[in-house]
Amino acid sequence: MPLSLPQPVFDANAVSGKFGDLPEWNLSDLYSAPDAPEFARDMEWLQKACADFALAYEGKLAGLDAAALLICVETYEKIDITAGRIMSYAGLRYYQNTLDSDRAKFMADAQDKVTDFTTPLVFYSLEFNRLDDDHLAGLVAANAALARYKPVFDRMRAMRPHQLSDELEKFLHDESVVGAAAWNRLFDETMAGLTFAVSGEDEPLNLESTLNLLTDPDRARREAAARALAAVFESNIKIFSRIHNTLSKEKEIHDRWRKMPTPQHGRHLSNHVEPEVVEALRNAVVAAYPKLSHRYYRLKARWMGLEKLQVWDRNAPLPIETPRIVDWPTATRMVMEAYSAFAPEMAEIAKPFFEKGWIDAGVKPGKAPGAFAHPTVTTVHPYVMLNYLGKPRDVMTLAHELGHGVHQVLAAGQGELLSSTPLTLAETASVFGEMLTFRKLLDAAKTPAERKTLLAGKVEDMINTVVRQIAFYDFECKLHAARAEGELTPDDINALWMSIQAESLGDAFEFMDGYETFWAYIPHFVHSPFYVYAYAFGDGLVNALYAVYADGLPDFQTKYFDMLKAGGSKHHKELLAPFGLDASDPKFWDKGLSMIAGFIDELEAMEG
Repeated sequence: MPLSLPQPVFDANAVSGKFGDLPEWNLSDLYSAPDAPEFARDMEWLQKACADFALAYEGKLAGLDAAALLICVETYEKIDITAGRIMSYAGLRYYQNTLDSDRAKFMADAQDKVTDFTTPLVFYSLEFNRLDDDHLAGLVAANAALARYKPVFDRMRAMRPHQLSDELEKFLHDESVVGAAAWNRLFDETMAGLTFAVSGEDEPLNLESTLNLLTDPDRARREAAARALAAVFESNIKIFSRIHNTLSKEKEIHDRWRKMPTPQHGRHLSNHVEPEVVEALRNAVVAAYPKLSHRYYRLKARWMGLEKLQVWDRNAPLPIETPRIVDWPTATRMVMEAYSAFAPEMAEIAKPFFEKGWIDAGVKPGKAPGAFAHPTVTTVHPYVMLNYLGKPRDVMTLAHELGHGVHQVLAAGQGELLSSTPLTLAETASVFGEMLTFRKLLDAAKTPAERKTLLAGKVEDMINTVVRQIAFYDFECKLHAARAEGELTPDDINALWMSIQAESLGDAFEFMDGYETFWAYIPHFVHSPFYVYAYAFGDGLVNALYAVYADGLPDFQTKYFDMLKAGGSKHHKELLAPFGLDASDPKFWDKGLSMIAGFIDELEAMEG
């Protein structure tokens, strides 16, 4: 099993201001400082532990009995924890200010050392996968403690047809720091350094603040932001095109050598999901475009008194919506009350995030854009990053990322190798947390206008999560297929992007000149190819789950917590069985999509 350094799950000092006191990370639960003796100690331990592991086990796995193999796996797990702790700390410090050269150097140096130290471990998964099936099955049957790791072994052995020679695998491991990781870093630092001169604003804005203006009530400000984004993306389009060309070609080379049947196959393997299940999801969503996004955006155009929507109207507030800023204490209370109403235990798990410096909320120069929950390692706790600007959507983002955090805390009981949830299920608790918060707000709506505003906001969020992410997935599929035929110019990539946008958003839209470059800022395309379908998977799954909850399935909360506690120890079929759900049934996805359609039905009925 390749060493699984923890990654953020993608999607400020206490800063005082109109949002209240925004929390900042306290990373001391990982290490107290970059020069802390514990950090140096762990680095030294890691180097020796990796060398000792290789000395003890390389070329010898086939001769181990069940008890000895268990010790081997547990030793590997301890190494995984220490390497993960080091890289989590270095990465989180970097995300706080990606323009700080000292932080960037610290992370790069840590990555170099961890990569060098762990090279002796490369043999492990390769040799493990050469174990005879019957021999391994006998060992697992003979030792219950070893049997607990069977899901890990199954995922490793799914890679058997795709692994290369030991020498090549070691080369790829060493080379990774100047391959995808280096291009990822170039993308992050370039994005963090961009500034946007938005007409009418007093000073240039960073990416996060400029994107935030796309939800401003003032249409002129939204247009100004969209045009500023287009101008800056266009002026940098060659570097973003180079990044995508290089990463796509590198992936094609690796996939070809590994005999992967499709560019998406590696992601499906890591997600422990069958290609046909993803294909069923994708097809169901694309077939539903007319009754979801196309229909909703025609409605929105009428509400806004427009013949056509422009791209800067897509996430605009409704004309009847009263602009409001939600301060941090209010956002905290809203989400915690929603969590508590579902299950007090859920709120108790979430509480330390707010009280112990596990959330970094403020928007600051150089801070990574977007939001994520980083699991770090199972012996510490997750950290949540937001760029909080007080919009109602930011409250939903808090509910979403906190859901990830709760999930990661609960799954930690599985231990390092079994806690990591495949991306398809990693979005379950986050989207469910959003749904709980939304339903609580909807139940509290005092007027038809307030209910309409809430419903429209939720529909837009669902379209962004389901329709837009599947459109992103189709764009990636087209991009990788086209790159396999040769180098892509910026115009080539732009054309692929626009072909998908028109299909997914529908005839209510006109697309301004410049929108063709908006693929450039989507980080998932760079960091995690084909990640995006996990959002749609999670939304459809949660809609079906919530319907079961609303129908009063006995003991739902207990079953839900059991599912989260399972982490990566069970396949999605096992996890969903207690709820009477099966994601491999093509009709399963129609349940989730019908919930979105039902909300649009209610909005249409309000027109009468």
